[in-house]
Amino acid sequence: MILFRQLFDPRTWTYTYVLADPITRDAVIIDPVLEQVERDLAVLAEMQVKVRYILETHVHADHITGGGKLRHATGAQFVAGAGTQLDCADVLVADGDVLVFGNEVIRALGTPGHTDGCTSYHWRNCLFTGDTLLIDACGRTDFQQGCSKKMYDSLQKLLAYPDETLVYPAHDYNGRHVSSVAQERGINPYVVGLDREAFEQKMRELNLPHPRFIDVAVPGNLKCGEVD
Repeated sequence: MILFRQLFDPRTWTYTYVLADPITRDAVIIDPVLEQVERDLAVLAEMQVKVRYILETHVHADHITGGGKLRHATGAQFVAGAGTQLDCADVLVADGDVLVFGNEVIRALGTPGHTDGCTSYHWRNCLFTGDTLLIDACGRTDFQQGCSKKMYDSLQKLLAYPDETLVYPAHDYNGRHVSSVAQERGINPYVVGLDREAFEQKMRELNLPHPRFIDVAVPGNLKCGEVD
């Protein structure tokens, strides 16, 4: 038995995840959104769990994290990747670091490329990939320390997991909830048939619009969501 919830913010297309030990009721929450904190607290109460860690996959450019507000409400520790260099975080995790909640273990994976601080998390047969590996896509690399070379290596790292490993991204814009390593390795157009050079060229040619909320989101997230 496991306790698991996938929650969605329709304004920013962001997924938030709650994982909990069914015996001790200790939990972690991944990528909460500021505007959804009351919803998240209600879900935690419904699940009858105690959050120990708030995990961020990176410094987001599309929403302000709810981590700061949740930290005050729950007493949980705010966790981010070491590459974020966030002074406001309680814990900065490097590649391979492990966090324990109850009888459960979740492992941090350094997966830079979208940003320097991008961190994925491996729990049981699940990968929470943030904005690194998306469903049929990957994170953009054209701003905020983006680097297509690092992104290519991070994608290979994630796709080296067993075929049956489930992939839960930070966003999806097409109503999809979950993928798998086998699916992404087999049909993701940012993976299939691309060596490093071809991938870098594809990323250079994307010409994507500027994120709508970046001028508010990034400063807010550099403060761990501690905004007025």
